[in-house]
Amino acid sequence: MDERTRAIEDLYRRRYTAFFNVAASVVQSREVGHEVVQEAFASALAKRRQLRDDGALEPWLWRIALRTARARRGDRSLPLDEVGDCGLQAPQRDLDLDRVLRTLPPRRRLFVFLRYFGDLSYPEIAAATGVAEGTVAATLAQAQEQLLRELSVEEAAG
Repeated sequence: MDERTRAIEDLYRRRYTAFFNVAASVVQSREVGHEVVQEAFASALAKRRQLRDDGALEPWLWRIALRTARARRGDRSLPLDEVGDCGLQAPQRDLDLDRVLRTLPPRRRLFVFLRYFGDLSYPEIAAATGVAEGTVAATLAQAQEQLLRELSVEEAAG
């Protein structure tokens, strides 16, 4: 077994839950989310020699996983950083949060899921989606502001 194969398998063991949480949120199905992660890692193993920088393994795998999820949803025409309809997998646990998350524009919603459900750093989100790190920071700040504003309105109305 070559070094890259071991690195991919290690990443799978360490980060499966994060990949699953984001994939299931994007495709809106736990079962399909699991299939997306399996397919993405199998694809990465098959294409492992195409990776030019071993230090970029995880962002590379995130791009594969997000593209795989998009393909499952039929969103091939959307830019990667605008994958749309992410949502909580158990919305009944927090209906207000699920509703407010769905009001975010697609890019903000995806970045929130990558950051808080996938546990990616700003540089990792930038690498996975092909945008600048400053764009990630600004987008997440805007998302947090919108979420706080929407949740505050909810509390005031409730």
